[in-house]
Amino acid sequence: MNPNVPSIDQLKEIALPAPVSYAPQTWGWWVLLAALVLTALIIGARRYWQWRRDRYRREALVRLAQLQKRSDDLNALRELPELLKRVALSMPPRHMKIPVGAGLLAKASGQSTSILNGPASSRASPLPQGPAALDRDGWQAYLQRHIKQPLPADFSQQLALLAYAPESTLRALPAEQRQHLFDTCKLWVEHHHVAA
Repeated sequence: MNPNVPSIDQLKEIALPAPVSYAPQTWGWWVLLAALVLTALIIGARRYWQWRRDRYRREALVRLAQLQKRSDDLNALRELPELLKRVALSMPPRHMKIPVGAGLLAKASGQSTSILNGPASSRASPLPQGPAALDRDGWQAYLQRHIKQPLPADFSQQLALLAYAPESTLRALPAEQRQHLFDTCKLWVEHHHVAA
């Protein structure tokens, strides 16, 4: 055997370099990572807060679907206006801004500053009224103010008809009109916005 011929026993394993660490090597990457984690936490917390805030909307849509399944029942039709009013009352209270100094003005004139119940004297008060105290035209304006899509011009009148008309009038409503009322109510509940 020739001594100059290398043998397999002489082969040695090549030393591999140390594995590259996935940890950032400079402080700038740590700052970027912290900013990304903080942004993700803020976005997640905001979405969770919005999800909890819109609980009333989800519950109203479930109830509306239940009512729509029994749209031939007069009680289901009569509950539509009440459902919309409850949704309006359940909206987060930020939807009505009180002008700066309005509380002092109302206090000086002896008026109530309660937003949900409306002021004690609605004609002379500069405070905005809550949805519970609105008349037909005010209710129509309130509903239209909180949605971008146009509502039928007589929507509040149709809701008043559902609430107060005799049963014979409700039975005479065509199925298309009933369906349109349910669709309009669903549109408002789904898409109404709360002004920040």
